[in-house]
Amino acid sequence: MEYWLSRSVGDIEEGEVVRGTVVEVRTGDVIVDIGYKSEGAIPIDEFRHTGAPKVGDEIEVFLEAKEDSEGLIVLSKDKADKIKVWDQISKAFDAGSPVEGRVVEVVKGGLAVDVGVRAFLPGSQVDLRPVKNLGSMMGQTIRAKVIKLNRRRGNVVLSRRAVLETEREEKKKQTLAVLGEGMVLTGTVKNITDYGAFIDLGGIDGLLHVTDMS
Repeated sequence: MEYWLSRSVGDIEEGEVVRGTVVEVRTGDVIVDIGYKSEGAIPIDEFRHTGAPKVGDEIEVFLEAKEDSEGLIVLSKDKADKIKVWDQISKAFDAGSPVEGRVVEVVKGGLAVDVGVRAFLPGSQVDLRPVKNLGSMMGQTIRAKVIKLNRRRGNVVLSRRAVLETEREEKKKQTLAVLGEGMVLTGTVKNITDYGAFIDLGGIDGLLHVTDMS
């Protein structure tokens, strides 16, 4: 569901994301004017990811209530950011395009990835081959495809493997387009066996037989 609406002042409703202008930045909060009868204060802590704004900046905020006990509107930057992130994740899911996130924790069965919201990356979807030490992925920024999404429950499931498979197929097409007998190629050793080594030539594995090794 798309929440980013352009509305007139009279149409502003609670539970919507609206655009406002920063009119004052204080020690503990930021005062924002959304064109309503009163201004709203947002705790400065809600700008911890983006840094404190400047007077005159236009920002998008979530309207929690048109009036509190003191007659002031109640705004939230955190909730506006989360709605925006969910919209982006939903669009990526519908389009089948990857999202970017950072691995933040090893959890039961896989990894937790911060993509703006907390997402789950199953161990079987981390790489093209099984990863024995998931802890080695900690702190890495990865690209992954959203394979399951439940916005109501806040569940996001990712697959890095799907992205790597797509990239491998693209490399394979490029390699096949130029591959020919007699060519001298540079590859990466992917696996070593008793009878030889498998070399990745760019999306395609070739066998270098043990009798052909110097």
